[in-house]
Amino acid sequence: MEYTEVRTFRAPRLLIAAAATSMLVLGACSTDSTTGESADAATVTIETNNGSMEVPANPVRVAALDNTSFETLRAFGVEPVALPKPIMPSTGFEEWIDNDAILDVGTHREPNLEVISEAEPDLIIGGYRFQEYTEELGQIAPTIDISPDDENFVETLKTQTETLGVIFGLQDRAAEIIAALDAAEASAAAQTTGQTVFLANVNGGKIDNGAARIGRLLEPLTLTDVFAGEAGDVHGDSGLAPETIAQANPDWVIVLDRDAAAGEPGSSPAKAVFDAQEAFAGTTFTTEDQIIYLDPFFYTREGIQAYTEAFQSISDAFENAA
Repeated sequence: MEYTEVRTFRAPRLLIAAAATSMLVLGACSTDSTTGESADAATVTIETNNGSMEVPANPVRVAALDNTSFETLRAFGVEPVALPKPIMPSTGFEEWIDNDAILDVGTHREPNLEVISEAEPDLIIGGYRFQEYTEELGQIAPTIDISPDDENFVETLKTQTETLGVIFGLQDRAAEIIAALDAAEASAAAQTTGQTVFLANVNGGKIDNGAARIGRLLEPLTLTDVFAGEAGDVHGDSGLAPETIAQANPDWVIVLDRDAAAGEPGSSPAKAVFDAQEAFAGTTFTTEDQIIYLDPFFYTREGIQAYTEAFQSISDAFENAA
């Protein structure tokens, strides 16, 4: 299964507009976090990566394409009418994947726009891997891009969550989700004090530089990437040799298992790939057992819950090593 690396370069509108979004509600929209009942007003105005937009308040029929929004939508009790099922985490979303009433729009490489139209959505949550189709999707239904920004990924995940809370009248629930990330992030930040780290990506049974995808984890942390400035490509093979990694001798390694997330047939778990590297035998991260393996589906999850878990894993690992 192939996944396209997402590299977006845009002004962080969501970050700038975080505080303002929740106030731009047209009419008396409910903020009851327990019921999620339809708001009195028909629309709300939100900030997106393409500017301000007026969208349906508490939409009933939602086509969700941005994988970073999936877990928050599920936490809100929102069941989409259409999804890109082939690129969803195979574990944890079975109730959506196996539900024939939820239409499959295919992958971001060749999305079936007719299927999205057949789903008759009130709102399309696009962006991220589907960013290039925003204009076409907008001809079907109001389409928003509130995906996180590459330059401020973690902070704009919070803003995305806040914006979804405004749309669905669930600001209190959104605040709880954001608070959980804040707590995990702060805990991890308190444990990191300048240690060196290698951000690894296991792809095709090989270990490569994963900074292009998981370098975002370092945004709030005091860690030094031993290959800083060499982001690599989450899909390719840069030729980074195990011996080069061993020579850099980082204190810690954080591992993204792309093979597991992409369901590559016959692939070995990331831990098995690391264990097989003879070159790593005398390294600090091996002798001190300082390797953190992210959730196997982190690559296809990528939302605020995935980052909350990742920061908590980092915090726990550093605390146990102290």
